[in-house]
Amino acid sequence: MATIKSHTDISQSKKLAEILPLESADMCYQVYYDNMNNLKYIPRFVSTIIPLKADIPCWSLAALLGVLPDYTLQTNTDGTVFVVCDSKKPMISDAYNNPIDACVEMIIKLNELNLL
Repeated sequence: MATIKSHTDISQSKKLAEILPLESADMCYQVYYDNMNNLKYIPRFVSTIIPLKADIPCWSLAALLGVLPDYTLQTNTDGTVFVVCDSKKPMISDAYNNPIDACVEMIIKLNELNLL
């Protein structure tokens, strides 16, 4: 069964920020310090308020699907999910327990091949 994951994690977000236009992100990790002065990140949907420079762009599944060309999400019998892209060159991602990870992998692959 697929794991519930609503957005990219911080490491995925940082990688995608190098690849995708920042305007394609529909969320961001807001940076703050807790009472013990520990650095914390809270995922938030982007609103009309301009995110701070320290905030990290973040992508929901809907935003990730919006940047993938000619895709289909497919599920194996074991519940794992993978992405098939039929753009210029048909490609298939590895299978993951959630669609966010499968989409991130596909975006990275497409970018490496200059197909994004």
